[in-house]
Amino acid sequence: MSTESTGGTKHQEILTPKLQLVAWELTRSCNLFCAHCRGSATADSYDDELTTKECFNLIDQILEVGNPIIILTGGEPLCRPDIMEIAKYAVSKELRVVMGTNGTLITEDIAKQLKEIPVSRVGISLDFPMPKLQDDFRGKEGAFEAAITGIANARNAGLEVQINSTVTKLNVDYLEDLLSLALEVGAVALHPFMLVPTGRGKGLEAVELSPEQYEQTLHWIYDKQKELGDRIFFKPTDAPHYLRVMKQRQKQEQESAGNCNAKNRITRGCLAGTGFCFVSYQGKVKGCGYLDIEAGDIRKGTFAQVWNNSPLFQRLRDLSNLKGKCGDCEYRRICGGCRARAYEATGDCLEAEPYCIYEPPVKNTANLE
Repeated sequence: MSTESTGGTKHQEILTPKLQLVAWELTRSCNLFCAHCRGSATADSYDDELTTKECFNLIDQILEVGNPIIILTGGEPLCRPDIMEIAKYAVSKELRVVMGTNGTLITEDIAKQLKEIPVSRVGISLDFPMPKLQDDFRGKEGAFEAAITGIANARNAGLEVQINSTVTKLNVDYLEDLLSLALEVGAVALHPFMLVPTGRGKGLEAVELSPEQYEQTLHWIYDKQKELGDRIFFKPTDAPHYLRVMKQRQKQEQESAGNCNAKNRITRGCLAGTGFCFVSYQGKVKGCGYLDIEAGDIRKGTFAQVWNNSPLFQRLRDLSNLKGKCGDCEYRRICGGCRARAYEATGDCLEAEPYCIYEPPVKNTANLE
């Protein structure tokens, strides 16, 4: 992803977009009732889901823009009856497909079907390493054991598994145990999701990590990645300042990340509108699932039209639009601050990241990392 300067009275720093990931909410229906849920999903049926044909058309339109990884998610994607058909169509078009699921519906048969497609990886949500707390957080007794069984079924079918964990004050002290559990079940990756309090997650604002705790957690992740190397890959999500932490630590230790596995390389912090977008079950396109601003609608135009021409995406790609200390920061190119968290905190997605403790030493520096 490059930065370009253009002429005129305003100095622009434009990130050249390259679509790397599309998170696709195929359905909002879910068999659980999780405390943090972005979509406030329930077991109800939701009107106006994209039809199977519309899903196929969207896949074709995405290919007009690039060849991104497609993350099939929800709600719970396995609640959608045609999920296998949609995943198979995407794979037939040579797209890499992964599935984000709570894991509780992955029976032996479902796991075999996913492998036959083949889905490249399943991301399964575990927020606590013990049953009672996981069940309480996920809103259903037995959710922990069902997820552990789902992980085992996926692994036995030959599927890669990553563990997704939403981090709050409720579970930050259990991260070591969660990591041990992830290693024990054979996960290839652990993705700590730093809570953005949207949807039902608004009710967790009181247990959101403080900025200082965020920083400590990101340093813990960096240390564990160094310690464990290729045994497991950490990818903090909704924590773009991890890129700044990485850069600072590498400078201190005079090391480079250049020898890391290319498949696991983290390219930038906030990818909203530059390398990533979210598509809702109704075809609404957003910068990410937590940034509740509509960039376009694939029922009113093509995916390419939204990706290339959305005014929201155009604003997000111009780093000179960033405000406050994010606009002044020398790490703005690799980090960018969480635009969703800024929006939830201030109502302006271009404001400074409210959960970053870093203070830029020089304003308006031209030296982008």
